[in-house]
Amino acid sequence: MSRKQRTITGTATLSGIGLHTGQEVRVDLKPAEVGSGLVFVRTDLPEHPEVPLNIARVENQGRRTTISAGDAEVHTVEHFLACLTALGIDNVRVEISGSEMPGMDGSALPWFTALKEAGITEQGEDREALALQSEVVVDFPGEQVSLVALPRDEGLSIDYTLDYQNPAIPVQRLSLTLTPETFEREIAPARTFCLSSEAKALRDAGLGKGATTLNTLVVGEDGRPLETELRFPDEYVRHKVLDLLGDLYLLGLDLSGRILAIRSGHRANVALVQKLREVHEERLRQRRLREQTLDIREVMRILPHRYPFLLVDRVIELDGFKRAVGIKNVSINEPFFQGHWPGQPVMPGVLIVEAMAQLSGVLLLRKLEHTGKLAVLLSIDKVKLRRAVVPGDQLRITSVAENVKPRTGRVLCKATVEGKLAAQARIKFMLVDAN
Repeated sequence: MSRKQRTITGTATLSGIGLHTGQEVRVDLKPAEVGSGLVFVRTDLPEHPEVPLNIARVENQGRRTTISAGDAEVHTVEHFLACLTALGIDNVRVEISGSEMPGMDGSALPWFTALKEAGITEQGEDREALALQSEVVVDFPGEQVSLVALPRDEGLSIDYTLDYQNPAIPVQRLSLTLTPETFEREIAPARTFCLSSEAKALRDAGLGKGATTLNTLVVGEDGRPLETELRFPDEYVRHKVLDLLGDLYLLGLDLSGRILAIRSGHRANVALVQKLREVHEERLRQRRLREQTLDIREVMRILPHRYPFLLVDRVIELDGFKRAVGIKNVSINEPFFQGHWPGQPVMPGVLIVEAMAQLSGVLLLRKLEHTGKLAVLLSIDKVKLRRAVVPGDQLRITSVAENVKPRTGRVLCKATVEGKLAAQARIKFMLVDAN
């Protein structure tokens, strides 16, 4: 279900320590113009470089999601992004004084609270959305990781199974339908975690410099977090859902679907986002092709030809004023078959060339400045007839404009049947007034 874009109404400021860098960071959240998207601004760097999410490079750098543009990076964005997902906030400017978003208490709740208190304003343009029509699967051969996105009538639901394969963290599963209310109540308070046995390895890898038992659940061998208590009996799986929702914001679309995840982390999440983006882009491409087609009535509005000399049935692709693809269905009922080798009907080669010329006329005459003109054949060059075209064939014609001027146009054409070349030619036209 479509909705209008949103931004925050006021501003909000938060500060804290980066979980991995250990640096003190200040973040200012500000409203942004409609259509501007999420933009991070590194105020600590010369000239304050921007990292717009729509062009950012996304990386999995070990237990966190990082985005970058040029040399400017912002690490550990997933908790903040999860709140934007849940609240449906599309346009916001984030001014940050360091390279990593602060970890706060290890959960997304401080971010969620700050955004709610700033208020949410609806803007004038629609938010793009993706409603799945078939499943999208991410898996890694040899690994017990699975991530599947399935169609759903409306909204987003998550079914996550956490199997840490360690007795300290039992198998946990959580299913929920995302709303701002369920996120605030069930997901936002869940804190990031690691096993106590992992802590030293993380520090040796240069990570977790700002992590303490105040902002991270450090799970002991007995399964209990050190120096704190769990907020939920299944807090670990809830935090994995939080990370997944944050990574899904990278899609830049409202997603309607059902996500089934088993042992998924940032790497698999980002891989799913990339596949979903490919689905969306292919759908847009197909939509553009559908919108840029002409049925026989539209063809007849452009061309003066009529039965029995109209030889283009439909235009199936239009790439601006540069390229057109049309079809001619060759039937035994064509009048020329009555007298052209009636015992062995073959479409006359000159009519194949005429069909190519007519499609070229459609391509040239679509331009506004050519309204009220006719494309009159001026010359035909480099004609080649490669195969016979017979009743039952579908002639697929492609015309590519090579040189179009106010009064002339040259077009390179080819016609194929079942992918095999039937004819080709270079045709030049004079564009003259119809009256």
